[in-house]
Amino acid sequence: MASSETESSTRGSQNPDWETEFNRFEKAISSSPAPIRVRSVMKLSESANRIPKSILSRAIPILAGLLRVSDDPSRSVQSAAAHCLKRIACIGGEESGFAVKMGRCGVIACLLGLLLEANGNDIALRTIWVKCLWSLVTFGSSIRIGLARLGGLEIVIRELNTWEDDSSRWCLLEILTALTTIREMRHVLVHNGGLKFLVEAVRVGNLASRERACHAIGLTGITRRARRLLVEAGVIPALVDLFKDGDEKTKLLAGNALGIVSAQTEYVRSVTAAGSVPLYVELLSGRDPVGKDIAEDVFCILAVAEGNAVLIAEQLVRILREGDDEAKLAASGVLWALSGYRHSVSVIRDSGAIPLLVEILRDGSAEFRERVSGAISQLSYNEDDREAFSDSGMIPILIEWLGDESEELRDNAAEALVNFSEDQQYYGRVREAIGHPVFRNMQSKLARIRASHELMMIRSMRRVTIEPLARDQDLL
Repeated sequence: MASSETESSTRGSQNPDWETEFNRFEKAISSSPAPIRVRSVMKLSESANRIPKSILSRAIPILAGLLRVSDDPSRSVQSAAAHCLKRIACIGGEESGFAVKMGRCGVIACLLGLLLEANGNDIALRTIWVKCLWSLVTFGSSIRIGLARLGGLEIVIRELNTWEDDSSRWCLLEILTALTTIREMRHVLVHNGGLKFLVEAVRVGNLASRERACHAIGLTGITRRARRLLVEAGVIPALVDLFKDGDEKTKLLAGNALGIVSAQTEYVRSVTAAGSVPLYVELLSGRDPVGKDIAEDVFCILAVAEGNAVLIAEQLVRILREGDDEAKLAASGVLWALSGYRHSVSVIRDSGAIPLLVEILRDGSAEFRERVSGAISQLSYNEDDREAFSDSGMIPILIEWLGDESEELRDNAAEALVNFSEDQQYYGRVREAIGHPVFRNMQSKLARIRASHELMMIRSMRRVTIEPLARDQDLL
């Protein structure tokens, strides 16, 4: 560890006496001029992967002390110490506790101070301080609160604002995303112009850091102001790209965050134009129930725009034709939800979904029948949709459902049949259902609702908010 001419002659490098070496290192640091201290520290750094952890742990306070030296104008001792601390933190990983010990020895405060003091043009030194800070944050997650309390986020943002693109910028972005795991730090980003860096972080760095940035976007994007700032910073294409690049977990995070952004009406078309619909089809067709829920919620948001509803309906029809049973069930759920949109009634009919639904119903599960029956009851209020259902052979199925054990299925079938019965064209075809108790009860119920001007309560457009998507953040 310490420079010694007798080292190679007294023993080989295969089995050094680490205790003796440490004593030499300690002596060199305490009594030698700057060049010797730098060589001793660099030797320690080069040998760190062979040195026992107990020795490395004892070296940390000494290295932390070197960050505070004031007799070296060139900062060579401090930069060597920072480089060595980074190497030790990376070698040990989070399980070693080295990074946490460095934090307790005041390394974070020293590094922040060095960054504040650094000349803006001294890229080499600033890079060393940043990389050392990155290693502590990466391998000592428990010290992020301490970094935040010391004003770490503000300093990181200052560095990002003044630092041109280089090989170390990603370190600053990963430090930033690590700090966004703290709620207060997310609020800071909204108010000090830092959200643009969060969007940048979605695009660069390791996947864990990109996921943290995505998660933070989902959490901050629930306010209108934050959504506006994020969209202006290019968050929509960034999230779409992350979805394409990511694994299953990443896709859930990106899909959820993008859905939260799209909850503001003026961004709906931008989200669709970025190519998001096929991505949500992937979630809807997947096996993760959370992904299916996210896709269904987002499709209902995007379908507010009629052009989007057409595109979504086309994709749902494809799933009904080609998907597995779970995917078909999920697609039918979206169709049910979209059936409450006034403009989607014609969209669903023109998409060719109705014959497919009727065909699938014949062998579908009880859950599938319940879900599809809800869509049928809504669509049956429209004359053209009644024609499509009748042509597809739906009326006999509805009559059969009046005797089903599922109350929801019976009620949905009865509601649809009441609508058919009020259409002179189909009255004769549903006559056998008119005397059924379930039909009569529903007929009376609908009459009371209409009389009290409450029909829209049962036919209202699905209320779409970001609450389910915001809630899902806890599940991802």
